[in-house]
Amino acid sequence: MGGGRLGRIRAETLSRRAWLGLAGAAGFAAPLQIPEPVIRVDVRLVRLLVTVKDEAGRLVGGLEQDRFAVLDSGEPQKIAVFERQTAQPLSVSLLIDTSGSTAKDLKYEVDSASRFLRALTREGNPGDALALYSFNHDVTLQSGFTRRPERIQKALESLKAEAGTSLYDAIILAAEGFENRDGRHVMVVITDGGDTTSYRSFHDALEAAHRADAVIYPIVVVPITNDAGRNVGGEHALITLGRSTGGRTFFPSVGPALDAAFTEILRDLRTQYLIGYYPHRLPGSKKTYRRVQVSVSGDNLRAFSRDGYYEE
Repeated sequence: MGGGRLGRIRAETLSRRAWLGLAGAAGFAAPLQIPEPVIRVDVRLVRLLVTVKDEAGRLVGGLEQDRFAVLDSGEPQKIAVFERQTAQPLSVSLLIDTSGSTAKDLKYEVDSASRFLRALTREGNPGDALALYSFNHDVTLQSGFTRRPERIQKALESLKAEAGTSLYDAIILAAEGFENRDGRHVMVVITDGGDTTSYRSFHDALEAAHRADAVIYPIVVVPITNDAGRNVGGEHALITLGRSTGGRTFFPSVGPALDAAFTEILRDLRTQYLIGYYPHRLPGSKKTYRRVQVSVSGDNLRAFSRDGYYEE
């Protein structure tokens, strides 16, 4: 994977031809050279970003590797890579809904996003980088990955609300933007509802996020508290995008609740475990999409990670 995407290991030994020769005038036969076997190994390192919480929802850090277990399509796996509170650099793409329905709240969303970006760059790894996308009926890359938050800030201040919501197209474009980027991939999506104008589907967006090893954190700004007038189906799709990729979904109002959602995301990113393994599979078990389950031992502890990956 680009940007710290899944690695490949190839080991190959080349066979040598055996031959029989005569040893000069003495007439001795040269020793028979036994051909070496050709061995090819193509193993994909699967990387999982994991957060652990207790029964009260508090983040739990500092656990040892032996507390974790991984199943790949039901088969136990041997953990080959383990990092507590991984310091691998972050590539964070911020996706902001600028459809017409966001007009009255867009200023508050931009203000909260600005505080989040400043906190991320102030407290983070020097290798962390940020990108900004806006989406309405079109998807626009406002700023490519940069370590300069002022560039993102300038682009944020220029956003205007109009037209429809191409959410799924935005996720796909952002997923493509992670290609060849090392480290962790994160999308933070700020929207007020579901997709209305994308050319691509929900399943296309989910697959693109999985293939990019991207964790999605949807922030659904809900100005309406009852179901009437809300895009409940769209909200459920966002919940699925978050849960399936190892993120989680927030439903704040604007103001302090929106700031609190960004703060929670920062805490998640600073308390992530990195677990990697080379899949051990039964013969004939090849699938396109493989389900993954991470568990952690301990009273009332739960591990949260993406629920699978696509084989290449």
